Amino acid sequence: MKWLVIPLMLLLTGCQAEKADLKQFVAEVKQTTRVSIEPYPEFSRMPAFEYDAYEQRNPFTRPGNQGAAQIKATKANCRQPDFSRSKGPLEQYGTDALNVKGFFTNPEGTWALIQANDGSLHKATVGDRLGLFFGRITDIANGQITIIEMLPDGTGCWQEKTSTLAIGDGRGEK
Repeated sequence: MKWLVIPLMLLLTGCQAEKADLKQFVAEVKQTTRVSIEPYPEFSRMPAFEYDAYEQRNPFTRPGNQGAAQIKATKANCRQPDFSRSKGPLEQYGTDALNVKGFFTNPEGTWALIQANDGSLHKATVGDRLGLFFGRITDIANGQITIIEMLPDGTGCWQEKTSTLAIGDGRGEK
């Protein structure tokens, strides 16, 4: 084994890299290459903008009661909700934001406990109003509330639609 190691070492020491031609090439490239960097462009100053529309409405705030007046087109011999009636507490929520929590009966009648999606709890009975579309409770039976709502049909008339709310149907849950 010694015989093999000694000739191998002699062979490796005799092989050294010749770097002189590489150093000469790098020096020539450095001498002949010119680096040209463009100067930064000159920016001209813009005149300052003066805001002079103080009398006009601020574009970043909502207009207050400046909207166009809504005209309620009504047709003769056409079903219409009572717009002059004062709204009940459950009429500020859509039916999708209400969840029936339970029912109870007392001498006055059957009542439903309805929870809104904001966490408020309300009691309602037949004849009470709820929903955004002039809904009226017509029946409370068999674990559900039957509601008749009035929906606009786009021609100035209103159509009745019957829907139900039941315990645990998932409406109004956050």
